[in-house]
Amino acid sequence: MTAASPPKMIAVGGVCATGIFRVATVPTLPAKTLANRMCRVADGMAVSAACAFARLGGRAAAWARVGDDADGAFIRDSLAAEGLDVSGLRMIRGGRSSQAAVIVDELGQRLVVPFHDPDLDAAPDWLPLEMLEGVGMVHCDVRWPAGAEAALRAARLRGIPTMIDGDVAPPEILRRLVPLADYAVFSDAGLLACTDKNDVSAALRAVAATHPGHVGASCGPEGYFWVEGDAIRHVPAPPIAAVDTLAAGDVFHGSLAFAILEGKPMAAAVRFACTAATLKCGHFGGRLGCPTRAEVDAALASAG
Repeated sequence: MTAASPPKMIAVGGVCATGIFRVATVPTLPAKTLANRMCRVADGMAVSAACAFARLGGRAAAWARVGDDADGAFIRDSLAAEGLDVSGLRMIRGGRSSQAAVIVDELGQRLVVPFHDPDLDAAPDWLPLEMLEGVGMVHCDVRWPAGAEAALRAARLRGIPTMIDGDVAPPEILRRLVPLADYAVFSDAGLLACTDKNDVSAALRAVAATHPGHVGASCGPEGYFWVEGDAIRHVPAPPIAAVDTLAAGDVFHGSLAFAILEGKPMAAAVRFACTAATLKCGHFGGRLGCPTRAEVDAALASAG
């Protein structure tokens, strides 16, 4: 990568207008409690990864569906303000944009309540696949399976590397999309749901037995585990007093894609991504806490 040609990623998936509320504790229901902080953000797994990628110095585009409503306009404008190319964001006439409410407690743990319009047109035939020219990575989540499948297949035909965020989803969706990705990067919960295993190492080996590419799992504060040859490799996450863990996995994905495209060996790329995700956890606001490249490099240098 050179300063004149930063890497480019296209992110395909779901996107929400999300209200994030911080409370001291989440009480037992029924209850009412006051938030001490709040913000509103446009997010989603793949698009938040794209925001992290852009914050690190890459170029990123978002391909997603929103309604032609006020929330859709907020999402488009918010992502554009982050420097994302939103020309592939389709505003569907008469549709309702996805929304989410997130409650974050003082330990940084969160409750996420999303709503997705079941009538929002899921057809991917409008995707601007001609924009794949010159792209370094296509990264998809599992919240819009038809769009993810179309983008992953088109990228593979063009020899473009692909990554899937294997988060919790119906197993049949994971089993449909994961084989199409060169980098199968799961959450620990998504990995176990995909394999019906109760152990991360066993689940990783089960997926890797039929997947020729990279297979790994992000396990929160335990760090990242992946299969390399016959071994399970591991990079721990740096310790931190978490303020907000929302979007930490998304930041990990975007940072891992960035480091891979920069040419880092996998262990170094994972360490870079774990550091970026950990730094994000020190800030309230979900993906608004994405670190810059200078912040990640400084943290890595400080850790030795």
